[in-house]
Parts: sequence; structure tokens; C-alpha cells
Amino acid sequence: MTPQSDEDEVWRQIVASYNETPDNGSADQPWPDRENVAAVPATETADPEPAEIDDSEQSDGDGAGQTRTDEDNDHYVPPPPDPLPKTDALTKASWLALFGGPAYLLLAALLSWPMDPWIVFAAVAAFIGGFVTLVVRMGDGPPNDSGWDDGAVV
Repeated sequence: MTPQSDEDEVWRQIVASYNETPDNGSADQPWPDRENVAAVPATETADPEPAEIDDSEQSDGDGAGQTRTDEDNDHYVPPPPDPLPKTDALTKASWLALFGGPAYLLLAALLSWPMDPWIVFAAVAAFIGGFVTLVVRMGDGPPNDSGWDDGAVV
């Protein structure tokens, strides 16, 4: 028998058994205990009272009497983000000019405001001036407090 004919036979078996129901050989394998869900009767509310969930509360081990429910154990709570760095007035004005010039031109075109040539020039100059200012102030050197040995600078 050639390998091609073996493969054809396997495909015929797969196609022939497509509509068959699978045997439940894995049905006798129990679920992990953490996946067992207690059946809730239809008469109970979805939000149990705190006294009803005492059996699922755990102490976090610090002895302070704080408790966590099982639902809180598997969730990652990220630390609060660092505050944004403080910027000076020139940087804020540059960002305003970078976005404000094109935004004014777009708004004026959408609302059919009259655009004199000097207004268009001022908006384009604000965009270019804001961009150039931000690029020049960006700086490409190492930080001033890096010391004499920068290590591996990439």
C-alpha cells in the first residue's frame, strides 16, 4: 500500500464519521474542583447577601480581618499608572499649534467660514512652527544625570 492510498483511506473514514455522535469516554473524568459551580435555585436572587457567602471567603493571610471572595483570586489588578510628566508652557503651546492649526482649517472648511489668505498662512505656520519646536526640543542625547558610564545604549 502506498502512503497516498493510506491517506485517502484516513480521509474516507473522517468523512464517513462526520455526522456520528462521539462516544462519551471522557464523561467519567471529573471536573477539577475549581470548575464546579453550585446550582442556584430559581427562587434565590442573583446577588446573595454578604452573610450567604461566608463559606467562600478567605483571609488574605495578613491577619487584619480583610477577606476576599473566590472571584477576586484570579483577577489581576494593575498598579496605578505613574503621573504624567510636567511640561513647560512652550511645549504646551507647541502641541496646541501643532493640532490647533489644522483643526481650525478643517473646522473652517466644514462650516464654510471665510478663510482669508492670512488666516490660512497663520494656521499652516502654526502647524509647522509647533512641529519644528517639538522636534528641536526632543533631544537625542543621553540624559544629563547618566554619569560617566552609559552602559549599553541602544
